[in-house]
Order: sequence, then structure tokens, then C-alpha cells
Amino acid sequence: MNSARLVRAAVAAVLAATLLTACAGDGDNNAVPREWIRKTYTATGAEWLDSDSTPSEVAQAIHTKRTALDRASGDSMEFLRYGDDMVTVSPYRSGSLIEIEDYRNGYHRHQRHLTYWPDPDSASFRGGGPGEGK
Repeated sequence: MNSARLVRAAVAAVLAATLLTACAGDGDNNAVPREWIRKTYTATGAEWLDSDSTPSEVAQAIHTKRTALDRASGDSMEFLRYGDDMVTVSPYRSGSLIEIEDYRNGYHRHQRHLTYWPDPDSASFRGGGPGEGK
């Protein structure tokens, strides 16, 4: 009898761990693939550099790694929206400079290129992060 209880407890623990892992992973679906960017591109302080690729190519690579909620472009820059954050890819010498910033700050900096993105200061803005749509 004790062994049956142990087996049931072990199965319950494995199921609980699996459910917790699955739920925790859902929140990351809208997150910037920061770790991948860190590993893929050269750090230059708070930004990253790709010395060979255009902003469009870099933005497509990031978007392919994790699909952005939205994408826009303007003045040779590319913008990717991920929940409460955004990625800006700008021309830099012969390559591209990658910046990750809070959506609100990025929106205000580049608002003229993001005409159809939601204004983070509006009452209806939900951000797309954990708890989105609740």
C-alpha cells in the first residue's frame, strides 16, 4: 500500500511540474528573444551589432526566431513589437544596430513610424504581456 501511494504521489508531482512548466512557458511567447539576440549578435553596451546584415534582414531573423506581435518600418529602420517591449533595428555603418526597450519608451521615440500600433497611454492599451486580455 505504501508503494502505491508513493507511485501516485510521484505521478501527481510529475503532472504538476509539467503543468507548471507549460503555463510558465506561455507567457514567454510574446517576449523578445533576448537570450538568442545576446548569443547571436555582438554586444555594444546596451545594444547589439550585426556588422554584415541590413536592418530588414536582422529584423526578419529575430522575427523568425520568435514571431513578433507586429512589425513596422520607416527611415530604413525596422520595428518589432513583443508585448511590453519592442526591438528597433537601425542602419549602422555597413550593418545594423539592435535595441531592445520598453514598448512605451520606444513608441514615443518612433511614434511617427508606428501609426497603427496601439498608443501605450490610451485607456484601451493592454500591452500583450502576462494577463493580456483579462
